[in-house]
Amino acid sequence: MERIWLKSYPEGVPAEIDPNAFRSLGEFFAASVAKFRDQTAFISMGKAISYGELDEKSRAFGAYLQNVVRLPRGARVALMLPNLLQYPIAMFGALRAGYVVVNCNPLYSPRELGHQLADSGAEAIVVLENFARTLEKAIGGTAVTTVVVTGVGDQLGGARGLIVNLVVRHIRRAVPAFRLERAERFNRALELGRAQAFTEAPVEPADVAFLQYTGGTTGVPKGAMLTHRNLIANLQQVHAWVAAAISPEGETFLAALPLYHVFALQANCFVPVMIGASNLLIANPRDIPDLVKALRKTPCTVITGVNTLFNALLNNQDFVRLDFSRLHLAIGGGMAVQRAVAERWKSLTGKPLIEAYGLTETSPAAIANPLTIEDFTGAIGLPLPSTDIAIRDDDGRDLKVGETGELCIKGPQVMAGYWNMPDETANVMAADGYLRTGDIARVDDRGYVFVVDRKKDMINVSGFKVFPNEIEDVLITHPGVLEVGAVGVPDSKTGEAVKVVVVRKDKALTGADLIAFSRQNLTGYKTPRHVEFRDALPKTTVGKILRRELRDDEPAKE
Repeated sequence: MERIWLKSYPEGVPAEIDPNAFRSLGEFFAASVAKFRDQTAFISMGKAISYGELDEKSRAFGAYLQNVVRLPRGARVALMLPNLLQYPIAMFGALRAGYVVVNCNPLYSPRELGHQLADSGAEAIVVLENFARTLEKAIGGTAVTTVVVTGVGDQLGGARGLIVNLVVRHIRRAVPAFRLERAERFNRALELGRAQAFTEAPVEPADVAFLQYTGGTTGVPKGAMLTHRNLIANLQQVHAWVAAAISPEGETFLAALPLYHVFALQANCFVPVMIGASNLLIANPRDIPDLVKALRKTPCTVITGVNTLFNALLNNQDFVRLDFSRLHLAIGGGMAVQRAVAERWKSLTGKPLIEAYGLTETSPAAIANPLTIEDFTGAIGLPLPSTDIAIRDDDGRDLKVGETGELCIKGPQVMAGYWNMPDETANVMAADGYLRTGDIARVDDRGYVFVVDRKKDMINVSGFKVFPNEIEDVLITHPGVLEVGAVGVPDSKTGEAVKVVVVRKDKALTGADLIAFSRQNLTGYKTPRHVEFRDALPKTTVGKILRRELRDDEPAKE
């Protein structure tokens, strides 16, 4: 497709970026540390560390892996950590020492963790002790020989760290008993590493930096191979897009999404490091009251998150009373931003909720709205610099502007492929280098991209296409609805029918109320036939609604 979107670029945003600005993420990190050594890098539970301290501690961890463990260059190092200071220390240390980072969800079951460790061939893992019992059950049959265990308070220092660990272990009883042979404590590993010489690894741009697993909600998880060049290119793309809207100093980012997720990895580890910003780490973002307390103590200037996070914040009475005078940028990604949520956000904070789009396979950012917009547009935005897109039909033919088809993306941020899965790679990578996203979209004559829905989530009612996003966008505007998910369920007359699963804000709300509301706002075949109420919706760790789980359950009629 011709790059018609360039005419809609904000002033000063280039059409192209240099994906070779740095040879590796380690080289990028060293350059940032040289500029911002004395500035605060991360804040966790009241403890702040500077870029200089992050440099020193990540060097120590890298030296531990190189010289104490003696891992060969290119070995995979798994991280099973929430948003604590230990994560950036271990992540940057492993990358700088020439290893591949494998991010693991701390909430994995032993089966899920075992699969990922075995599939990646990870030889070392850093795990929070709260989840060490899961690792104990999963480690058999994997290549893991080095285990580093850490406690929540280990990097908080002094009496505070000791007290936090005491509370977590003995008062909250959040650390189940475990036994892991020859496991090393994280702080001891840093101590051992400091006594060793650290060597910056000779990493090539095409070397894999992360095996970032994806696809667990639709099938067997696949390890997307994200190279150093992929992530450097995406970092340059994002920086070119946001440079005019952020200050070269004094920015504080909210890291509420888990850093092991690709969205937060880029938005809260790499972009802030490029500009010397600080990051407020939230260890448990599901605890909204605790998150709000942290925001009250440390007001943030940049908030990134998913729609469900913004919705949850807007429904917290303490959050709505916060001072938003320092906030100047809020970006939603990871799932569709709902108009009702975006409009409420703008009304409360005075700042627009800017939607962006990306995938694990695109490192992740690919498309974003200009940061100059004032209101919700319904579009996911414009392709980022050095990014090409195409809208294609089921036979791979390019469609015209305004026509609806599968969104395909090409650019230096697109992954090298799936780890040890050539057939899966071939399924998503076209011969001309375009990545098939599985999202149904259209492009208008200004170059703005509108995602209609996920190809796999589309509902077919008597031959008519129904997109869950549209149903959800309508029902979320009902004053009695807190959250909603829409799916298709089997129907003997129409093939499929629309089912909605709702979390109520108003406990008096009935299914009949919602169906009547839908009839006023939707055509007949889009109106839900089934309504189910739950206390919560199943979600991924970043808050994306798991439609498959909603679809698999029997519909409850009301």
